[in-house]
Parts: sequence; C-alpha cells; structure tokens
Amino acid sequence: MDFSLFDEVRSADSPFVERIWYARSEQGRDFTSVAETHSEIVIVRYQGKTEVVVRGPETKATPATTLADSECFGIVLKLGTFIPILLPKNLTDRREAFLPIASHQSFWLDNTAWEIPTFDNADTFVQQLVREGLLLHDPVVSAVLQGQPQAFSPRALQYRFVRATGLPHKVIQQIERARRAASLLESGMSILDSAHETGYYDQSHLTNSLSRFLGQTPAQIAQVGQLIPQP
Repeated sequence: MDFSLFDEVRSADSPFVERIWYARSEQGRDFTSVAETHSEIVIVRYQGKTEVVVRGPETKATPATTLADSECFGIVLKLGTFIPILLPKNLTDRREAFLPIASHQSFWLDNTAWEIPTFDNADTFVQQLVREGLLLHDPVVSAVLQGQPQAFSPRALQYRFVRATGLPHKVIQQIERARRAASLLESGMSILDSAHETGYYDQSHLTNSLSRFLGQTPAQIAQVGQLIPQP
C-alpha cells in the first residue's frame, strides 16, 4: 500500500482492523495500485454521490486513477478478517463489491440498512459488524503466519486460509518479500545485496517480482529512495 496517496493514516482500537486511512483529491491523477494482501471497506464521496465498496486483495500491480474532487477513507482489515457473505477470494484483483445505497446516510448489507461510517467512528462501525456476525476473524490465519503447527490436513488448512484471506499463504509471502526488498532498496542497499538479503535467486528474479507486485524495477525503486530525505 502506497501511504503517499493518503492524507492521514491512523491505527484502530479494534483487533479486527489493521489501519484506517483518509485521502482527498482535488484533481484526478494516475498512479500504480500495488499488490495488496489485505481486504478493506472503502467509502468514496464525489460529485454529491457516495459509494460503499468492499475490496479484496490484489495479486499484481495495476494502473489506477483517483477521482477528481473526491474524498474517501478505508478500513483495512487484518489478515484473516473477512465478511462471510462477501468472501475475499471472490473480490480479488478489483472484483469489488459495491453495496447498495439506501439513503444519503445509509447503505444495505445483509438486508439491513446501515449508517454510512465516517473516518472518526469507523471503530464503532466495525464493532457493530462484529456483534452482528457480519465480520469474522479466523485465528488459523494468524497461527499460520506465525509458523505455529496446526491439527489440520494441508488441504483443510489451505481452504480455511484462502477463505479468510482470499490468497494462498505462498502468494502473501511473495508480496511481503517484495515489499521488504523495496524497503531495503529505498534505504540505500544495493540491488544485489537486497536480492540476497530477501532470498531471491538473483537480480533477474528480484526484478520480475518487484515488477509484478509493485509495478517498478529495482533500479526505479532505488532511484526514488535516493530522493527521499534520510533521518
């Protein structure tokens, strides 16, 4: 996730939420939407309209555009947190779910009208979803990510993991490794050393991974890092 696109990012009180972000755009602009392992609920307001969107993870970098004269905020869910009637695996790679708008201040979810949340009351909104059973967390995901042994067959474990996240564990590992490599490049580490440090076979392997998941080559990422003031 490119935090430079956001005007504000904050943590959340809810254990179901990774972070909450806010962004305003006066003029539309093109950008690269990078691979993302988390699902999120996004509220978009533009031209007097409001959209409530549930987004799944993204497995590759793709071109995207911000809407002119718009503002939006997103509730990024922790890995393993999902809406059971809108499974992440059905929302991957921009197959977004646009929830029906009931009124200027509400939308429909599970045949019930819900008040459209705001950046400030997002935590309360999440608590309400959890209380109604519309937002769940599968602890198996956290256990797998932490390398804890599980009393499930590999097939059953994979099913639960993909049901809750939308992605196989291997793909999540690949995306996170690409991000780690990009962070090292931005900090000034050489391309070869970054590849070695993050377990890529060689520079070509690193280049293919970063191009796929982040939409940039290692050289491009390193160049951007040189322009960022170091503390």
